[in-house]
Amino acid sequence: MLAGAGATGVTGITGITGGTGETGATGIAGITGATGIGLSGIVPFDPAVAPTYSAGQVVTFNGSTYIANVASPTGTPGTSPDYTLLAGAGATGVTGVMGGTGITGDTGTTGVTGETGLTGATGVGVTGNTGVTGATGVTGDTGTTGVTGETGLTGATGVGVTGSTGITGATGVTGVTGTTGVTGETGLTGATGVGVTGSTGVTGATGLTGATGVSGATGATGITGETGVTGATGVGTTGSTGATGVTGTSLTETSAYAENTNGTILVILGGTSVALPTNQNLGTGITANGANNTFTLATAGRYYISYKINLTAALAIQSRILLNGAVVPPSVISPLLSLSQLAADFIITVPAGSTIQLQLFGLVATAVLSPPGATLNIIRLS
Repeated sequence: MLAGAGATGVTGITGITGGTGETGATGIAGITGATGIGLSGIVPFDPAVAPTYSAGQVVTFNGSTYIANVASPTGTPGTSPDYTLLAGAGATGVTGVMGGTGITGDTGTTGVTGETGLTGATGVGVTGNTGVTGATGVTGDTGTTGVTGETGLTGATGVGVTGSTGITGATGVTGVTGTTGVTGETGLTGATGVGVTGSTGVTGATGLTGATGVSGATGATGITGETGVTGATGVGTTGSTGATGVTGTSLTETSAYAENTNGTILVILGGTSVALPTNQNLGTGITANGANNTFTLATAGRYYISYKINLTAALAIQSRILLNGAVVPPSVISPLLSLSQLAADFIITVPAGSTIQLQLFGLVATAVLSPPGATLNIIRLS
């Protein structure tokens, strides 16, 4: 053994852990928006369940409320004509003030670094001598190139000792190039010199592994920092009250929906009431007559009413809603050009026991409905 490995130094003492700073005060919570009045049976919009929705189903989507105009509606609320917006999403409340950051505790003292162990001695090995190079053979004179004869049998490879290389003489004057002489026989190849490889030096003995240093004692837990002083309550002038927003649509559980998916309607000049016998979903206080073309509202109040009529071909006919037999002006659609779809919606105050009718008028014609056909929504708001 030439040299032993040095012992591992003692591990330094672990520094004291700093105390955890105090948690900052919780920010003031934003003002909670007022709770809206909602229909019973309102469900969040789910595209996987949408095919099972019945006409008149009320759903919420992205903070807004919609009603399905048809059974098994397609698309998403807000982009699909199969849904009507009842109430838009409210504004986001003001974000509360962030609490102040607590004071950071002091950093613990770093432990003492252990001493570095001694480096072991490097092993020494003797390199063997290089073998002697054989002497180079004498080169014969170059003879005249003769006629190439038949290739003879390959003779055995001669063995010749390579002579030592002579001292290079001074370069003489270049003489006249003589006739190429006959190629002399190849001299014997000198024996390959043999050089004895020196023995590998003895590998130095591996130094002894130093004893494991004693683990430093665990540092004492740092003193918990003092609780930070609570910041003074900010003083700010309360901003003026913003303008009152537009009153949102109020919803109750009194609503109705009815449709005629593919009927044929004979339109007369005085007007023809459209029968709506299909997929009726009538809430409390709303009834239909035997012909399904007149709907009675038992309760007085403000009502949201909408309709849509889809035709197989464009016609120059008009549409409207009658309240107790009188035309409701906002409901009238009188196109200048032929249309294949007629639609309108409005809000109106009605007395108890009022009747609602959907009519086509203005031209004697046969109107053929195209799915989803003619639809009517009635919702009591207040």
